[in-house]
Amino acid sequence: MHSFREVVKRNQAHCLEASVAAAVVLEQHGYPPLLLDIESWDLLDHVVFVFQKDGLWGSIGRSRDIGLHGRKPVFPNLRQLVWSYFDPYIDMTGRIKGYGLTSLYDLGNYDWRFNSRNMHKIEDHLRAIPHKKLRSSDRRYEYWHERYRKYKKRFPDRSPAYYDNCREWMR
Repeated sequence: MHSFREVVKRNQAHCLEASVAAAVVLEQHGYPPLLLDIESWDLLDHVVFVFQKDGLWGSIGRSRDIGLHGRKPVFPNLRQLVWSYFDPYIDMTGRIKGYGLTSLYDLGNYDWRFNSRNMHKIEDHLRAIPHKKLRSSDRRYEYWHERYRKYKKRFPDRSPAYYDNCREWMR
């Protein structure tokens, strides 16, 4: 887990590092440093920076899977924002089970912006925050799981982008 400074030096980031980098940049533009932890059954959580514009929620995120990137601010609440990640989150093992919101200000005087050391404190903090459950039907999960499995069998090197409503929330 690298800080903003290290992400810029290395020119690469996983989802949590990208979220913290977004928090550093957008804090300078008046946005609070809010991170949303999307909790998965397979313990491979996804983290995005979240923000509000005109009362609607959006996110900035990075992933190998394009369906897990950021979202335009079109969601009336965090639950609806998280639901937009549900279908794209399903792969061979992933399924969203909950989500938790935190502010990096909750870390006190911890230097989450420019620390040159490994920043596991943020990961530990995200694990410790309360998460709201996101209940979903097994039928929905099984449909998207099978669709993903077939897609990857046909296109092993591609990331799926077959979500009906993705034009609303992507790019």
